[in-house]
Amino acid sequence: MLYTIETSQLIRADMATVWAFMSNPNNLARLTPAYLGFEVLSKENSDRMYPGQIIEYYVKPLLNIKLHWVTEITHVQEASYFVDEQRFGPYAFWHHKHFLQEKAGGVEMRDLVHYKLPLGYLGKLANAVFVKKQLKGIFDFRYQQIDSLFNGR
Repeated sequence: MLYTIETSQLIRADMATVWAFMSNPNNLARLTPAYLGFEVLSKENSDRMYPGQIIEYYVKPLLNIKLHWVTEITHVQEASYFVDEQRFGPYAFWHHKHFLQEKAGGVEMRDLVHYKLPLGYLGKLANAVFVKKQLKGIFDFRYQQIDSLFNGR
């Protein structure tokens, strides 16, 4: 089964500032809760994402077990959107689109994530019991971090 997460947030900054921050892989850890033990392994990352870029991480989503996660930035449209897709990691499928659009008062950031868990029925159960809640918590944390950084809250 394919699951979906959608979020949106108004960022009170200009597009150039928001794009520079959101498209910089070095900022990923700042937007991830510490309990996940998120660690970027890729050393050759530039300060801008580009199509074909591979980013490696460690993440501890469950019971402090360190998992290797590899994503590829598959699409980038400057000051508009980028897409990351899992190549190896905890999901059977992960496709995450990040959209940015100028709005009155700033930039609207929208995320659309499609994901699938491995293990059939067990994956379905895991999503119902904790994965969906954990992902919501991660996006809530990111919302708060961005609100603090850009909106002064």
